[in-house]
Amino acid sequence: MTIRAFDQLLNNIGKRPALAVMLSILWLILIGGIAFFWHLGSIGLIDETEPLFAEASRQMYVTGDWITPFFNGETRFDKPALIYWCQAIAYSILGVNEWAVRLPSAIAAMGVISLAFYTVQWHLSREDALKQASYPPRRWFTACLVAAIMALSPEMIVWGRTGVSDMLLTGCIASALLCFFLGYAIGDKGQGIGDRGQGGQEGLGRNSPSSSPDSRSPIPNPQSPIPNNWYLACYVLIAGGILTKGPVGIVLPGLIIGVFLLYLGKLREVVREMRLLLGMLIILGLSLPWYVLVIWRNGWNFINAFFGYHNIERFTEVVNGHTAPWYFYFLVVLLGFAPYSVYLPLSMARLKFWQRKYWRSQERSQQLGLFAFFWFVSIFGFFTIAVTKLPSYVLPLMPAAAILVGLLWSDLLGGVGEWRSGRVGARGPLWGWGLWGSRRNSELFISPHLPLSPSSLLWTGWINVVFISAIAVALFYVPQLIGIDPAAPQFRQLLQQSGLTALGGIIWLVCAVILATLLLRRRWRFLIGVNMVAFAAFLIFVLTPALFLVDQERQLPLRELSAIAVQTQKPGEELVMVGFKKPTVVFYTQRPVTFIKMTAAGGEYIRSQAVNKTQPASILVLAQPKKFPEMGLHSSDYQSLGKSGAYELIRLPLIR
Repeated sequence: MTIRAFDQLLNNIGKRPALAVMLSILWLILIGGIAFFWHLGSIGLIDETEPLFAEASRQMYVTGDWITPFFNGETRFDKPALIYWCQAIAYSILGVNEWAVRLPSAIAAMGVISLAFYTVQWHLSREDALKQASYPPRRWFTACLVAAIMALSPEMIVWGRTGVSDMLLTGCIASALLCFFLGYAIGDKGQGIGDRGQGGQEGLGRNSPSSSPDSRSPIPNPQSPIPNNWYLACYVLIAGGILTKGPVGIVLPGLIIGVFLLYLGKLREVVREMRLLLGMLIILGLSLPWYVLVIWRNGWNFINAFFGYHNIERFTEVVNGHTAPWYFYFLVVLLGFAPYSVYLPLSMARLKFWQRKYWRSQERSQQLGLFAFFWFVSIFGFFTIAVTKLPSYVLPLMPAAAILVGLLWSDLLGGVGEWRSGRVGARGPLWGWGLWGSRRNSELFISPHLPLSPSSLLWTGWINVVFISAIAVALFYVPQLIGIDPAAPQFRQLLQQSGLTALGGIIWLVCAVILATLLLRRRWRFLIGVNMVAFAAFLIFVLTPALFLVDQERQLPLRELSAIAVQTQKPGEELVMVGFKKPTVVFYTQRPVTFIKMTAAGGEYIRSQAVNKTQPASILVLAQPKKFPEMGLHSSDYQSLGKSGAYELIRLPLIR
C-alpha cells in the first residue's frame, strides 16, 4: 500500500465515527489478546512468588475465610486481600487452574490500555476543537498507537501474565490517574485557549460550543457537593490500590497529582473542586474495613509484618537482599519499555516542561503530556530513593511512558491536513515536516504542542537503530551468557539447540535494517510501527516458545512429582522438601509441605522424626538425587517413587 493510499484509508475511517469506534475496539481486543490472554494458562505457575499468591487465594476459596490470607498453614501478610479475592472469584468461575490465577492481572492490564486509549482520543479531539480544525484519523490512530505501545512492552507483558499483585496495583493506580485527569479536564471553569491569545484564534472561551471538554456533558456546577463522576472513579480506584498493596496505593497517586497541581498553581482550586474530604471518606470507607477486621483477628502480628516489614522497611532498608545501584531503574526502563524507551528523552524534551508560564496558559484538556511527565518522574524518583529495589516497582510508570511516546508521534501525525500558509503563532514560526519527512518551506503548522525538531527525531531514530542492533547481537550470545540453573541443568543446551535466540537476533537485525532505511528516506511515521511489529513477532515466535521451554525444564518436573505425591501419599504422611523451596508443590499437591533449606538440617530433621513419629511410619522427601547421600541416606534406605528433571521423590521408612 502506498503512503497516499494509506492516508486516504485513514481519512475514510476518520469520517465514519461508528466504523472508527468498531475498528478501535477490535484493535484493543487484538493487541490485548496477543499481549495478555494468548496462552495465558498454558504454562504452569512459576516459582517463587506466583504460587504463593495462587495458594493463598485457593485457601480463601476453600475455607471461606476472606479476611486472613494463609499459605502452607501460616498467615501471609505480604499483601492486602484484593488480589486474593479476585483470584478466589476466578477460581469459583473457572476452577482452580493457571488461567484463574492470572486472569485478574490480564484484566487489569486490558483495562489500563483501554482507558488510556479513551483518554488520548478524548484529549486529541479537544485539541482539534480548540484549533477549529479536525483530522479524526490522527486522534484514532494516536490512541491506537498508545494502547499498542503500552501493551507490547516487556514489563506490561510480564506482569500482565503473572498471577501476582503488581499488575492489579498498576491497573488501580494508572486508571485512577487517568480518571483524575479526565475529571480535572472536565472541571475546567477557566477561559479557553483562544481567549488567552494562543495560536491567534478568538472565541474559543468557555461559552464556545467547541470549548466544552465533552459536548454531551455540561460544565460541572462549582457549588455541587458531589465531584464529577471521573473524580469519584478516581477515589474508588485509589481504594482498590490500597487494598492491593497498602499505603503505596494512595501515596503514589497523591504524590503525582500533588506535584502536578503545585507546578500549575492549581492545588487549592482543584482540591476544592474534587471535594477531597468526601473523596477521603469514600477511600477510607472502601479500604479500611478489611484492615480493621484483619487487625482485629491478628493484632500486632499483622501490624508488624505488613506495615513494619513490607512497607516501612522496604522503603528504608534492604529487604530479602533486593538491593541495586542508584541507576538501576534507568536500566529497568531502558529494557522494560524496550524498544520504545529510546524515544522517552525526546518525548519529554518536546514538552519543555520548564516553561511553566506556557503550561499554565493552556486549557486543562491540553495538559495530558505534562501530566504524564510528572506521572513518570514522580514514580521513577520515588522508587529510586527507596532502598529496596525490584523491577516490578516501576511498573506503574509504564502507561505514562506509552502516553509520552504516543503524543510525540501525534505531533508527527498532526502534520497531515493541518498545515497553514502565511500564519505566525504565538511562539513564532515553526517550519514543518510532513509525516514522511518532506520539507515544506512555504507552510506553517499551528499546534498547541511545543515545536518538535526534525534533527532531534533523526538522531533519536539512529539511536533506535543502534539499540536494536545491540539487542540483536546480544541474543546470538544468550546461551553462552546465561549460567546453569540447578533447577533446569539442561536448559541452556536445549535453548541453543532450539535456535530461538538466533531467530530473535534475526528479527531484531531485520528491524534495525528497516529502521535505517526509513531514516535515510525520511519516512518518520513508520519508525514506531516497525518497532511494534518486530516486538510482536519476537513475542509470538521467540518469547512464547522460550517460556514453554522454561516451563518444560524448570516447572513441569515439579508438577509431575506433585501429582505422584498426591497419588501415593498415605494419610498423615508428611511431605518434606530439602535443599530448596518451591511453593508450586504446595499449590499442585494442595497439601502442607515442610521446607528445609539446608541439606544437613534435612538429615537432622528426618532422624528426629524417626525418633518422635508414631504413625505413619514413613515420610515423603523431595530433593535433588545428589542431596540424599549428603543427608546420610543410601539407595537401600528408601523407595524411589519418581524422578523428573533435577528432582526425585522418595518414601523413607522412619526406623527408630
